[in-house]
Amino acid sequence: MPEKNILKLKVRELKKLKVIQQTLDKQITQETAASILRLSVRQIKRLVSKVRKSGEQGIIHQSRGKESNRRISEDIKNLALALCREKYHDFGATFACEKLSELDGITVSDETLRKWLWGGGQATRKRKRKANRQWRPRKDCFGQMVQMDGSKHDWLEGRGPKLVIMGYIDDATNTVFARFYDYEGTIPAMDSFKRYIQKYGIPQSVYLDRHSTYKSSRELTPEEELEGIDEPLSQFERALGELGVTVIHAYSPQAKGRVERLCGTLQDRLIKEMRLLGIKTKEEANMFLVKYLPVFNRKFGVDPISAANVHMPVPKNIDLNRILCIKTGRTVKKDNTVALDGKLYLLEDKITSKKVTFEERINGSLFIMNNDQKLKYKVIMERPKKLHRKPLKRRPANTTPALDHPWRQAINPKGMPKKKIIH
Repeated sequence: MPEKNILKLKVRELKKLKVIQQTLDKQITQETAASILRLSVRQIKRLVSKVRKSGEQGIIHQSRGKESNRRISEDIKNLALALCREKYHDFGATFACEKLSELDGITVSDETLRKWLWGGGQATRKRKRKANRQWRPRKDCFGQMVQMDGSKHDWLEGRGPKLVIMGYIDDATNTVFARFYDYEGTIPAMDSFKRYIQKYGIPQSVYLDRHSTYKSSRELTPEEELEGIDEPLSQFERALGELGVTVIHAYSPQAKGRVERLCGTLQDRLIKEMRLLGIKTKEEANMFLVKYLPVFNRKFGVDPISAANVHMPVPKNIDLNRILCIKTGRTVKKDNTVALDGKLYLLEDKITSKKVTFEERINGSLFIMNNDQKLKYKVIMERPKKLHRKPLKRRPANTTPALDHPWRQAINPKGMPKKKIIH
């Protein structure tokens, strides 16, 4: 009956054993064996000594089949698996490793934990999809191009309202900026962009999708056609144009894959981080982002090809509040009133031009501007009601008057029909 502890020789070991046997049989020298096996003569002498003493088993490494001295104990393994099952049940292996080390003091490699999870049936292998897009190299400099997108998701997992995160990622360095809002629209886009440029500066270009917030779908007005405008601009495009930022629209999600993958990563990691802290409101989530993003950028940021930062500082003579706002032009009526969204505004300042511009600021305030002059106005809550006059009674068309009608009396006082006059 064969012994249970006998180890089978591998093909590589069988080849090595044959050369050592030839050395023992004096068929080749130890120098020749060292050349064939690409080992030193000193190592060949050790192998010859082991095979002479232990036989064929001497060619096998002594630690083969034995447990490693660095092997993690079963208690730690069971504890880690229990925490992954109860506390980190939907965490990936890499993220779970970070949390185990950070919160529970269990240090284990992500590959080791992944094998444990696979072995225990707590994780499944995900098949990677084949890439079918042309790869685009990163930009060279920080601020050369920023990818932007909004992601609507149940970020608070039912603990609070559904939110939208406006995410920015620099194409050259993977530097991330983000903020939560109630919806994806023009005001959230402008507010998040204002906060971005206050932190990093004005980027050279912005890469985003064709959402109605960023790409207008309306037709050109006759005035715009006369001005030679090729296509209508959204409020966000107009604002970025005034800041000198080039707007690039993507025709597919894969084209701006960097920010799409960022949203996927945040939906995996950020949600679980906020779950562990019990965050329930938009305000708490935004406060957490202030602390979380610097750590995230240090972990996932990359070094750019060029060390230059091409973000442009905000010029002192530019009022961001007047640029990053919703501007709407209106015509002043003869009674010095102007209408917008069903409301009537009475201008208290006298102006010579017939055109004014409504500016709806990010903070919700509304200004009426005549060039650079801020106009005073008063909201008219109700339009003056028109007086309803009693309509005049009119004779129906093609009706013959009666014989006693005053009209006939004026022509024929006796009320008799006129005699025909025969010429």
